[in-house]
Amino acid sequence: MSHQMIRSDICVVGDGVVGKAAALGLAQAGLSVTLLSAAKTPPNVGRTLSKEWDVRVFALNHVAHALLDSLKVWGALDASRIAPITGMEVKDAAEAVDGKLDFDAYGAYINELAWIVEDSNLNHALDAALGFAPNIQYVVGQAEKLVTDSSGAQIHLSDGRQVETQLIVGADGAQSWVRGQADIGLDYRSYGQQGVVTNFACEKPHHGIARQWFVEEQGIIALLPLPGNQVSLVWSAPDALAAELMAGTLDALTHRLAPYAASDLGQLTPLQPESIKSFPLRLIRPHSMVAERVALIGDAAHAVHPLAGHGMNLGFGDVQVLLKILSEREAHRDCGDSRLLSRYRRARSEEVALMQITTDGLARLFGSPFPAVRLARNVGMNLLNSLPVLKRKLISHAMGK
Repeated sequence: MSHQMIRSDICVVGDGVVGKAAALGLAQAGLSVTLLSAAKTPPNVGRTLSKEWDVRVFALNHVAHALLDSLKVWGALDASRIAPITGMEVKDAAEAVDGKLDFDAYGAYINELAWIVEDSNLNHALDAALGFAPNIQYVVGQAEKLVTDSSGAQIHLSDGRQVETQLIVGADGAQSWVRGQADIGLDYRSYGQQGVVTNFACEKPHHGIARQWFVEEQGIIALLPLPGNQVSLVWSAPDALAAELMAGTLDALTHRLAPYAASDLGQLTPLQPESIKSFPLRLIRPHSMVAERVALIGDAAHAVHPLAGHGMNLGFGDVQVLLKILSEREAHRDCGDSRLLSRYRRARSEEVALMQITTDGLARLFGSPFPAVRLARNVGMNLLNSLPVLKRKLISHAMGK
């Protein structure tokens, strides 16, 4: 058993994309950072990006783009694997007279609404940046106990080592260990759905348009543009249907998608016949994003339905705000000062709450089996689609502006 003491200004727990971005930004701001991971291997510095397309992708908005650009990460991404979203079409596919809503980047006087980026592309670029960043120590270990007081915080690892720091940043996902150790309560609700993801080649060009269909008892189907004639599927499917999709062949899945994709995208062909994944969809609302010497970011701080594609963007928004507050702190305050944490909580509370309410409300609205609700939402979609000024405001908000 080792009794080594590991000291730094900040300890980031969790080495997903949001945690890595936070660690990198904090180090670039001149703070010493420990990046704590339960993984067995350090960042993939110097390794090449797999030629296979990752089935886990994110729709990154302008806030995420600005943050990654400021960290010198956006330019390090493989640009050939990034697809800009220049338009979006949303349809209620269950009605004889469908409700429809479409957004166009050029109509909003911008070039892109968002960008589709693979998880592996993001991790690859972040790992490369972390490998050369000053002030970062990457620690692999199993955290067992978190202790905080007015003077600092300590994490006790299973091998006897301790991490001593001023601030713990919990970036360890929806099942956050940090959140539990800090005794932060939460409201939790499962949507009874799984996100089923895989990639296809499409017969016709997608023209940079993200397409989404609300199919009531079958959930929500989204086909997102990838470079070339390729698309990424995100199907928010009820648990029973998701189990059926995962147990079946990709040819069977392709057949199910044909009624929705055929007119715009033509025939779909699986890119990697063996590559399909699923993950549970749930709403997680922690009662606070902060505790004594603790700040939560990413899914540890909020988990939302993916129908709007903003889960990762919320996490990058957390990082952006936390970096700003810590960089601008008064000289007499250390990184875990309670006033700084209160500023962070206040700065993020409105946007996070609004996104949770919006995505949860839309999931309920489009999942309703009642004919009157279906009629009202279709009328509402068609009405909104005829109001370009209001649509531009919605686009601006979605981009984080």
